[in-house]
Amino acid sequence: MHYIKSNKKKLYVLLFVCFCVITLSYLQAFSVIPEKLILLEGEEYIYNFRSFYFVNIKADNRAVLKLNNTDIKAKGNYLELISPLSFKTEKRGSVKLNFKAFGVIPLKTMQVDIIPSKRLAACGNTIGVKIKMDGILVIGLSEVDKPDGSKSAPAKDGGIKTGDVIFEINNKKLSGIKDLIAQIDYSKGDKLTIKFKRGNELMSTTISPIEGVNDKKYHIGLWVRDSTAGIGTMTFYDPQTHGFGALGHGITDADTGTLMPVISGEIMESNIISVRKGEHGTPGELKGIFMENKAPLGNIFTNAECGIYGQMYEDIHIAKNRLYQIGLRGQVKVGPATILSNIEGNKIEEFNIMIEKVSRQSFSGPKGMVLKVTDKKLLNTTGGIVQGMSGSPIIQNGKLVGAVTHVLVNDPTRGYGIFIEWMLKNISESSEKLGQQRTAG
Repeated sequence: MHYIKSNKKKLYVLLFVCFCVITLSYLQAFSVIPEKLILLEGEEYIYNFRSFYFVNIKADNRAVLKLNNTDIKAKGNYLELISPLSFKTEKRGSVKLNFKAFGVIPLKTMQVDIIPSKRLAACGNTIGVKIKMDGILVIGLSEVDKPDGSKSAPAKDGGIKTGDVIFEINNKKLSGIKDLIAQIDYSKGDKLTIKFKRGNELMSTTISPIEGVNDKKYHIGLWVRDSTAGIGTMTFYDPQTHGFGALGHGITDADTGTLMPVISGEIMESNIISVRKGEHGTPGELKGIFMENKAPLGNIFTNAECGIYGQMYEDIHIAKNRLYQIGLRGQVKVGPATILSNIEGNKIEEFNIMIEKVSRQSFSGPKGMVLKVTDKKLLNTTGGIVQGMSGSPIIQNGKLVGAVTHVLVNDPTRGYGIFIEWMLKNISESSEKLGQQRTAG
């Protein structure tokens, strides 16, 4: 009897150990398979996931990618993750790869985006940026004095909040602040149906304007903005398509932090006239002027989290002598690199930096690398990274790998950078949207 109990105990222990091994192996396999990959068209990549799992990999688009030099089958490909896995890109596009352990247990779905392989011009020149918003941004709420001496806040009472974007009143699309004021005046105090966006959510409210005591005009208690302008740095230019990317991060409203939706915009030549040096706790700044006497360089059609994107006018020639291959994040290493920046007049110079940390994040964002300025001239002139340098291209091992995006306020010698692949993915998506809009038009 004691012998039977002892064997059962050993069996339970063995089962528990097997369960732990299987669970840990599953978690290891889950962690090493990224959620997203960005690859270049016509290239082959080898990934070693070092997992003991035998998996079935299915694809929702079998035309853009081969696994281990084999077409992806309708029923999926059965492969061992202990061996290196080859991804050979056939053409640009996107594919979702569904991994199932032993062909049965759901493991992970990985999205692979294949972008064009091309040589881009690394720029580094500062530009003046002017954008007009797609809608009217609410930057503040206020009260309105009524004739009887009381106060009211129609917009606030109607549910509108700071950061909302108003785009329509009484079924009429607004093209700017003048349209908003005209609709409020025209109402003569009658109810207005206002449509607005809060993030990605469409909302609607009804508000009755109030006649002001002092000016006898109607008000709803809003502070608003419909455009902005500033200085930034152009990252790259594609001589084939005339497309460009700049800043490496989106343009947000200074008062609300809201990413400003763009209906139109232009980039202008600029000239740096002075530099405010960055210090501990106080970010520095490039101070420049727009060259209003010169024609605009191009138009802006997208303001995204990873930068602004548009198209240069065809007769403009920018940095065609500085063409670089694209370096994906898997090729970015901790170590020395350089940036191209324009900190004086319109002169573009190359400065030494150190890439201190490389994030292997599978989601896009403007903080993929930690950078440190090591160039003595740049440190003496600017103190490190300053406002206006956002978008400065990062070059490592002869490849364009990213762009400067942010400075660390408490240490202006250090900052963040974005991987170039995230900027390229954004410009591809933006170009597709623009093409769809033109077709629809």
